Amino acid sequence: MKIVSHFQSSCMPDIKLGFVLTAPDDLDVSKENLPLIVFLHGAGERGTDPELVCIHGIPKLFSANCLHKSQRVVTLSPQCPDGLVWNNVVLAVKELIDSVMADYKIDHNKVSITGLSMGGFGTWEMILTYPHFFSCAAPVCGGGMSWRCDNIAHLPIKAFHGSADDVVPPVCSEMMVDAVNSCGGNATLTLFEGVKHNSWVKAYEETELVTWLVEQSLN
Repeated sequence: MKIVSHFQSSCMPDIKLGFVLTAPDDLDVSKENLPLIVFLHGAGERGTDPELVCIHGIPKLFSANCLHKSQRVVTLSPQCPDGLVWNNVVLAVKELIDSVMADYKIDHNKVSITGLSMGGFGTWEMILTYPHFFSCAAPVCGGGMSWRCDNIAHLPIKAFHGSADDVVPPVCSEMMVDAVNSCGGNATLTLFEGVKHNSWVKAYEETELVTWLVEQSLN
């Protein structure tokens, strides 16, 4: 099942987010509480056409239905409006997540978040803002404010980056992971040797990242 729609924020009245949601075709919310993967896209997919978010990453994989048989999970991929970045709309994104969780009876212990490039930065910002909400996080070629990482040392984090990325330098991920670990955390960084600013292909399609996101739990 794939749903393409829009969400009008009440806490940020000027913000309307497009989104793509996928779920197993046979989902019965009266009998099953599934995990939720939240995916934040990169700068190139901003706008008012939610189908754009299906170009890369989680929505690309699940929109093609190739993972539904092996992974019983709901995925939510918001679309950031033109001219903004995820850090501008954190409250609206959280409001959308809460709405989907209520509608689809999501397991509150199994809400993970991941994103690429601009969405990698957004992933860091979401967990820094809501440090005890997500079960785990996987920022891909992102970065953030490393001085705030003391409040996410408890959170399972897998970061990914291309060693030859000339758009978002690998040091952006390195600084965040190092900051988490210096606070007693256990974040990991996978550097794909020679890969430029498309490390999301390897991260989502050539590793066990999706399985890892589904398996993590607050409990």
